[in-house]
Amino acid sequence: MAFGIGTNTQKADAGAVKGNQREIACDCWFTTTGKIIPRMLKIQDEDGEIRVIRQIVVHSQEAKNYCGIPSIEFDCTLTILEHEIPARLIYYQTESRWVLNYR
Repeated sequence: MAFGIGTNTQKADAGAVKGNQREIACDCWFTTTGKIIPRMLKIQDEDGEIRVIRQIVVHSQEAKNYCGIPSIEFDCTLTILEHEIPARLIYYQTESRWVLNYR
């Protein structure tokens, strides 16, 4: 007779991503242990210009599943024109794509 111990061990799904999302290009460093360190990102602004953001402070990172898609979420502070903006960078592993999620 099984009581279900250890039968439901997969990661919980975080649901849909909340907030505003923008597709970005991200330059990152992969360490020898597989840790990802975002170093720079490029984003297209409302005027169609590509903006480069190099000042990224990563506070934490967490593996998550959004609607069943494995991802890594980085809680960050971006410095843009001397303004500090809290944001999340999300890397969708199976799709090899990055998004910027801001509040």
